Amino acid sequence: MATSIMQNRMFSSDSRAKPELAPVSAETLVKWLLIFLSAAFLVVMLILPLILVGAEALSKGWEAYVAALAEPFAQKALLLTVEATVIAVLLNTVFGVASAWLLTKFDFRGKAVLGSLIDLPFAISPVVAGLFFIMLFGRMSPFYPTLQAYHAAVVFAVPGIILATVFVTFPFITRELVPVMEAQGRSEEEAAATMGAGGWTIFRYVTLPNIKWGLIYGIILCTARAMGEFGAVSVVSGHIRGKTNTLPLHIEILYNEYNFTAAFAVASILVFIAILILVLRNMVEWRTQNRRIQRQRPH
Repeated sequence: MATSIMQNRMFSSDSRAKPELAPVSAETLVKWLLIFLSAAFLVVMLILPLILVGAEALSKGWEAYVAALAEPFAQKALLLTVEATVIAVLLNTVFGVASAWLLTKFDFRGKAVLGSLIDLPFAISPVVAGLFFIMLFGRMSPFYPTLQAYHAAVVFAVPGIILATVFVTFPFITRELVPVMEAQGRSEEEAAATMGAGGWTIFRYVTLPNIKWGLIYGIILCTARAMGEFGAVSVVSGHIRGKTNTLPLHIEILYNEYNFTAAFAVASILVFIAILILVLRNMVEWRTQNRRIQRQRPH
């Protein structure tokens, strides 16, 4: 009997020492499956291509990499890309702020139509947008004789590249500012107006401080889109080496010539810029979230 009591105690102590594992719920399995699929997708679609671009760019050593970046056509393509991007971002900033202010602070007929037209570049292929400019300023355009008389070239020249870049990027800033301005409302501007403040004063001291982070975020997105634009620019540029080739077009030419190392070396510039823009975007998002949390805290 003493033996049976000891065995029962040992069995009970073993059962306490080794508790049964709780079954894994279906929700947990689904969560980890989605995490795995998302991580696998990101690795295959984003991380591996970036690694391969860097590896191919440096496959022949640093000297070949630096030579590809220092090549005159690559330098001119980089300068043209920066020029088109800066001009497009400046113009879209002015247009984006004005259109967002118009859509959120005023009521008028055709407001919905204007909002739909602003979203038009999202719905139209960039190649089709380039064809629009060919038809508008090319040889078949009714404006062509006037342009020729004044020796003004639009298509197959730098102005056409700038116009195409502006067209494909102008919705970004507007669409970032509209939700911010709608959340802000009109009460502060109306109160400032009743106190005698002018339009510029209201914008500078009331509107701009409330929208500055949304504006910065929109500028970052607009810059990223402008730097990498290919379709519309490819149609209107004419692919004139050293004159109308942006970085994406220059990369295409190098790749078609089987100069893979130089193509990936130049592509690494866009990769670096994309990573820098991503870091800036995350910083702006972090700053915006912190500001929102601080506003929600009770004083």
